[in-house]
Amino acid sequence: MKLFPIRGGIHPDYHKELSGEQAIEPMPLPARLYIPVQQHIGAPAEILVAAGDAVKKGQLIARRQGQVSAHHHAPTSGVIAVVTEVPAPHPSGLPQSTIVIEPDGLEEWAALPDPIADPFAVAPEVIADRVAESGIVGMGGATFPSAVKLNLGIRYKIETLLINGAECEPYLTCDDRLMREHAVEIIDGARIMAYALGAPRIVVAIEENKPHAIAAMTVAAESFSQIEVAVLPVKYPMGSERHLTLAITGQETPARKLTADLGVVVHNVATARAVHEAVRFGRPLLRRVVTVSGEAIRTPKNVEVALGTPVTELIDFCGSFAQRPERIIQGGPMMGTPLPNLDVPVVKGMSGILALTATEINDRPADPCIRCGACVNICACGLTPVELAAHIRHDNLEGAVKLGLLDCVSCGSCSWVCPSHIPLVHYFNYAKGALNAQDREQRKTERTKQLVEANAARQARIAAQRAANRKPKPATGEVQP
Repeated sequence: MKLFPIRGGIHPDYHKELSGEQAIEPMPLPARLYIPVQQHIGAPAEILVAAGDAVKKGQLIARRQGQVSAHHHAPTSGVIAVVTEVPAPHPSGLPQSTIVIEPDGLEEWAALPDPIADPFAVAPEVIADRVAESGIVGMGGATFPSAVKLNLGIRYKIETLLINGAECEPYLTCDDRLMREHAVEIIDGARIMAYALGAPRIVVAIEENKPHAIAAMTVAAESFSQIEVAVLPVKYPMGSERHLTLAITGQETPARKLTADLGVVVHNVATARAVHEAVRFGRPLLRRVVTVSGEAIRTPKNVEVALGTPVTELIDFCGSFAQRPERIIQGGPMMGTPLPNLDVPVVKGMSGILALTATEINDRPADPCIRCGACVNICACGLTPVELAAHIRHDNLEGAVKLGLLDCVSCGSCSWVCPSHIPLVHYFNYAKGALNAQDREQRKTERTKQLVEANAARQARIAAQRAANRKPKPATGEVQP
């Protein structure tokens, strides 16, 4: 099929050879599982259990609140040890509400929803509802509730479902191994999602540095005329939703718009497999495959692990550290985030744990900008990172927004290519966080103003009623004017 070029982009050292040939290996359950109630974009889930409760595998333990939220289920049977605050797998290390489960080793299943025998004979909303019930979120790292995206077919005319198998981040190989080992399941999940969306076309997009995955997915898809396997050139950030859409369709997603406005919805290969499990067997999302890699890891692996497993035990399963890591990252080295400590749990969007040495990081102090323009040349979004950073350094967030700050996908290419080692993407992430905080504060202020005005109106009505009640009544027989 015809492909279209994306602007800019880089070719970092990919280091996929460290774990790429390691088949997916299941990890035994740890002594405790830690299930945060917010492993997704949107509102945190409502906790349904308390300390001392017995739970079974697959049981709903935290219920989504609102449409943009997600259920969470017990990854195994056992007892709720405590509901407490545990540091989140986020650079801030801030605590969040977490359900702690002590497994009993029995793996006793709860009653699950009945399998949907023929997913293509039910109403599309039935598929979306099952995906929501199963707690599935975008497993490529975005963690947006998948059912919400499957309902986009109600508001948009969706022509193409893109299955993202690009996995353009260095080191990560979990999607590669999933496509090699579970291609049939991924294709089935993709077909089910396309049906729910009303999309007549499915494109599985894979970078050409994954020949075994390409072969496996091609064989799995060959019986279905609506499915194409697109072999993409190797370039970072090809796996970005907007850039993948551009490469496949030739259409650029407008600022502040969705790919759905172009008739395209993108889902990750791991998400497709999870949909297959939920629809065909009624199984909620309980486990995921994580790449554990980096030169500081003794034995890099692709591990299928129960959600809630402490990262420290996952690293121990891979032989612990061969040498002292300089930095430990969740996700890939380009868009991933440093972990606050090793006691944080594996969550739904965690595709990788990387233990990187000082040599791999190649950290050094930033030098003054030499105005070389390299960051401008490689920006895949067509922005001017050097000018954006200048506005942000002077606290001119409004000016940065006018230059396209909100169109930045935080891919980190500008920082990678900068000869002065200026952490440009850090400026952009800081600015986005500051804008979000301002927006929250503004909405809080507006809400407070509404409440004050409503209270003032209520008090005025009460005062008027009291005044009316105090008005003297006319004497008997007195003629009122």
